[in-house]
Amino acid sequence: MSELGVVILAAGQGTRMRSKRQKILHEVGGRPMVAHVFAAATAVSHVPPVLVIGPSGGEAVRALLGEQALYVEQPEQLGTGHATKMARSVLRGRTQQVLVTYADMPLLRAGTMQKLATVQAETGVAVVMLSVIGDPKSSFGRVVRDGNGRVVEIVEVTDARRRPNATELLAIREQNAGIYCFDAEWLWNNLDQLPLHQARSGPEYYLTDLIEMAVGQGRGVEALVAEDPDECLGAGTRAELAVVEQAFRRRVNRYWLEQGVTLIDPATVYIDDTAQIGQDTIIWPNSYVQGQTVIGEDCVIGPNAIVRDARLGDGCIVTQAVVEKVELASGTQVMPFTVVRGED
Repeated sequence: MSELGVVILAAGQGTRMRSKRQKILHEVGGRPMVAHVFAAATAVSHVPPVLVIGPSGGEAVRALLGEQALYVEQPEQLGTGHATKMARSVLRGRTQQVLVTYADMPLLRAGTMQKLATVQAETGVAVVMLSVIGDPKSSFGRVVRDGNGRVVEIVEVTDARRRPNATELLAIREQNAGIYCFDAEWLWNNLDQLPLHQARSGPEYYLTDLIEMAVGQGRGVEALVAEDPDECLGAGTRAELAVVEQAFRRRVNRYWLEQGVTLIDPATVYIDDTAQIGQDTIIWPNSYVQGQTVIGEDCVIGPNAIVRDARLGDGCIVTQAVVEKVELASGTQVMPFTVVRGED
């Protein structure tokens, strides 16, 4: 298997989020979005993942991830192609493959990253990309295939509207998810050939242009359709963040249902992915299990309960109460309208 490096594009300020914080620091499932992406990248990368950060806001990302990551700065916002190019100086010669993804896609699984890398290694194509079957109204770029089903290019929506066959292009449901695994040396050799586009926010180099370049050079492109469309969700606005949070919660709750935990109404139960819950525990509606919480077996949580950064032994009952930063012995019952809070 080829050695893999991962580049995480994290320079965008997310102005559409209308926040004092960079968008990738907004939380999903109790952790900043970039932390989810970084954890998945770390699981598959053979070298520390590379974070491409901007001239402002990067300090907060560094403070969050520390020395676990490598950092490069994109001094100007000149698009995804330019952002990826910033990582060349620290990755070139260190890996045979490079996977590029976004820091605001917290549902992307390590297994999906690995699948892209495996297909690229086995086929030897220049790039393997992740696509998704989406809404025709989506702003995602369209994946264009020829009559034999081979990928020939990705057309951004703004560019598609300028073409004579705009209606046909925009009707394509297979869309670009924005995650790619490249042959590393091919990537580094071709980034300088990207054309400059005039986008709405100014001049940009599109990473997607590498698809057409690879096809033109006879190197080939493979597109894998995402098995779980939720993995392709990104959050650039508060509304999109809410959609991502809901999808994340569905995933986590489904996992605990499969592990033998009863959720009376999964739609009203909020569980962080850092929590641990024992078999045959029952969680009633409007309950929150947050942070580094560990709940034993045969417990009853809720309704209307908050358990945060706490450890509960087997058979505990917490009803309409708050339990935070404490350890409860097995069989402990916390009375309604009670706050049990330990020291920080």
